[in-house]
Amino acid sequence: MSEHFGTLSDGTEVHRWTLERAGTRVRVLSYGGIVQSVEVPDRDGRAANVVLGFADLEGYLAHPEPFLGALIGRYANRIAHARFPLDGVTYTLEPNNAPNSLHGGPRGFDKRVWDVVPVEHGLRLSRVAPHGEQGFPGRLEVTATYTLDASGALRFVYEAVTDAPTVVNLTNHSYFNLGGPGSGGAGGHELRVAASRYTPVDADLIPTGEFEQVADGRFDFRSARKVGAGYDHNFVLDKGVTDTPVEVAELHDPASGRVLTVATTEPGLQLYTADHLGEPFEPGDGVALETQHFPDSPNRPEFPSTVLRPGAGYRSETVYGFSVR
Repeated sequence: MSEHFGTLSDGTEVHRWTLERAGTRVRVLSYGGIVQSVEVPDRDGRAANVVLGFADLEGYLAHPEPFLGALIGRYANRIAHARFPLDGVTYTLEPNNAPNSLHGGPRGFDKRVWDVVPVEHGLRLSRVAPHGEQGFPGRLEVTATYTLDASGALRFVYEAVTDAPTVVNLTNHSYFNLGGPGSGGAGGHELRVAASRYTPVDADLIPTGEFEQVADGRFDFRSARKVGAGYDHNFVLDKGVTDTPVEVAELHDPASGRVLTVATTEPGLQLYTADHLGEPFEPGDGVALETQHFPDSPNRPEFPSTVLRPGAGYRSETVYGFSVR
C-alpha cells in the first residue's frame, strides 16, 4: 500500500509504503529509502513503533543529520579527510563531517528520492548514482530490496554494479528503542555482539588502523549487558564476510520483552548510542546497529576491501528479526 507523504521544494513527490506480515508493520519512504516506523508486539501483544522517526516529511528535511532510518551510501560511515586513492588516482569527496566525508557526503543516498516498486512481501528501491556524485567515481546502479519474511523479520538486500572502479558500502541507519514511544532512553537495553575485537578511533572518529581486543573492557559485549552511552565504534565481527547472513547481535528490552536480532553478511557492526542525536530527541533515545564494512576502508588496505570493479557485483544482506521473551 502506498500513499502521498509530501512534496520536495523542487516539486518531487514523496510516497510512503506500508508492509505488513506476521505481526510486523513497516513504513518506508521513497525519500532516502527511510524506514519511518517498525511496529512489533511486546510480550503482552501490544504493538508499538520501535525505531525513531518523524511524523512528516518536514521533520526529516529539518533534521537531516541523524540519518533516521535512512539508506546510507555511496559509502556508509567515515572516509578520512574526504579523499581516498584508487588505482593510482586520488579522489576528493564532498566533506560533511569536517574534515571527513560521512555517510556518502552532504547529499548522499539518504537525501535522494528512490524509484520504488512492489515485490512479493516487500519493495524494491532503485536509483542510478552518476559518476562524480559527491566526488565518487563510476556510474553506480543500485537496488535495495526490503522484504518481510514469514516470521515478520525485516530483510535488506543491497546490490550494485558499476561502469568504473569505485568504492561501495551500504547500510540502514535505523535507531532502535524496543520500549516504544514514551518509554525513555535505550541505554538500559541489553546488548550482545559476537565480536572479539573492535577498531579504535582518533579524535575525529577515524579508525587508527589497529585491531584491539574487547576482552573484559567497555567494548566487551560478547555476553549480554546494558548498552549505556559513549559508543560510536565499529566492531570486528568474529565471522568476517559471509555469503549468507549470520546472526551477530541481539538487543533486548527487559521491560517490554522485545528482542531484536541482527544477522548479516557484513564483517563489521557500528554501535552508535546516539549521544549526539539532536533535537527533538534526547541523547540515548535510540541505539543504531549499522551492519557495514569498516570505516575508512578505502584508505586502509589492511581492512576488508570495499572496492567494486566493472563486471563484478556488490551484494550485502542484513536481517532484523523480532521476538519477545
